[in-house]
Amino acid sequence: MIQNIKRPTLIIDPEKVKRNISIIAQKASRHGVKLSPHFKTHQSIEIGKWFKKEGIDSATVSSVSMAKYFIDHGWKDITVVFPLNVNEIEVVNELAAKSRFTVLIDSLDTIEIISDKLDCPLLVLLEIDSGYHRTGIDATDFEQIKGILDAIDQNENLFFSGFYNHSGDTYRAESKEEIEEIHERTLDALHRLRQEFSSQHPDLILSLGDTPSCCITENFEEIDVIRPGNFVFFDLMQEVLGSCSVDDVGIALASPVVFKNRERHEITIYGGGVHLSKEVLKGDDYLLFGKLVEFEDSGWSKPIENCYLKSISQEHGILKVDESTFNKLSIGDIVGILPVHSCMTADLMGEYVTLDGQVVDHMSGPKFRD
Repeated sequence: MIQNIKRPTLIIDPEKVKRNISIIAQKASRHGVKLSPHFKTHQSIEIGKWFKKEGIDSATVSSVSMAKYFIDHGWKDITVVFPLNVNEIEVVNELAAKSRFTVLIDSLDTIEIISDKLDCPLLVLLEIDSGYHRTGIDATDFEQIKGILDAIDQNENLFFSGFYNHSGDTYRAESKEEIEEIHERTLDALHRLRQEFSSQHPDLILSLGDTPSCCITENFEEIDVIRPGNFVFFDLMQEVLGSCSVDDVGIALASPVVFKNRERHEITIYGGGVHLSKEVLKGDDYLLFGKLVEFEDSGWSKPIENCYLKSISQEHGILKVDESTFNKLSIGDIVGILPVHSCMTADLMGEYVTLDGQVVDHMSGPKFRD
């Protein structure tokens, strides 16, 4: 299969991916929480079927268009964990009419804009901010939260489901201990919200959704739903954070060698920012945009020591390699690159190919194949 590759191609290892799914599904079951995985990472109907085999029947997505894609393919319980885009209210009405559809709301303004535009019942999660400071209402601002809940209760088509928090600040953590601390802070914020508002909404759910917390921690007390996504593939960022080992990474970008520079011991590959994104890990005196692996019959090798993707532009990737690797590789050879951020890489590539040549679908379809 690999020898037939002509251009950058995203290779998937189904065994690793299915194992990753099984492990997190078992963890959710062990802790008595519902797993509603974030499908923005893989965006694939076929991979969605692998989740269904683990008993998963609800999914989380990042856009209304992604929700429509999965609902059109048979998923009936979908939550969009991106602040509701009021300009898409017509599609929201369409989807809410044929599924259990939940949206994320961050402000009273949003409710006021959509209040007279809803045609059918719509479930609402209120996003709270416990420290990430991207979106959401400050978890301690009970007055603002109550105002929003009252507005929801006054609308006959809005139904408050519960609170949601994404602890994206775990991605900035420098240790597992720091991730644990962020997670505990999130739990405390969610617990306080339940205590404050359970009399008004006794059935409210608490949900959270970052992969580092869901993979590393073991405390999910009072949490009802977890919504991690990246774990399906993992990547080098998750390895650094401690969410996984490098052996758990389930995708690799296959890239042709197009140029060699002996003076600098550098190799240029056809694989740049439009394929991998420009997500980067920073070392003491270098930048790392991916790690070099060698394809094998059963998958790919561990990363080759002292060899890494040191820089990228739109189409180019520059590999820093040792003498042995430089001499081994020739122009036209296909090398593998483990991505820093698999969600971005998968979204950019738009399709997966298994080691035996089977194509696995992606919502956006192929972007780099004739």
